[in-house]
Amino acid sequence: MGIFTKLSTLIRSNLNDLIARAADPEKMLNQIIDDMRGQLSRAKQEVAVAIADERKLKSQADDEARQAQDWEKRAMIAVKQNRDDLARQALLRQQEHAERASRCTKRGNDRPPRQSASRIRSGS
Repeated sequence: MGIFTKLSTLIRSNLNDLIARAADPEKMLNQIIDDMRGQLSRAKQEVAVAIADERKLKSQADDEARQAQDWEKRAMIAVKQNRDDLARQALLRQQEHAERASRCTKRGNDRPPRQSASRIRSGS
């Protein structure tokens, strides 16, 4: 068995020597830089998508809140006109829109906190 161990060690050392001689530090650094540029580009795209999603959610939440206010006003008008049936319907619609606005706001707040630039750079 000693011969196979020595042969294995010899082959591994020769392979490691070949790899070490073939490794050009400048080429390796250029490849690492290219990889990092690709990662930066993907990160920028992901950030752009996240910002667009956040704006869309905020817009939806604002729209639902406006509709909730509108239905609350309609309920007030119905009460003044002694139309309790219409007021109840308007209040139900107001509650639906208020809940939707709350869900949109909650979805935006449930996102994980943004990582600091130093944590992103370090890869942790």
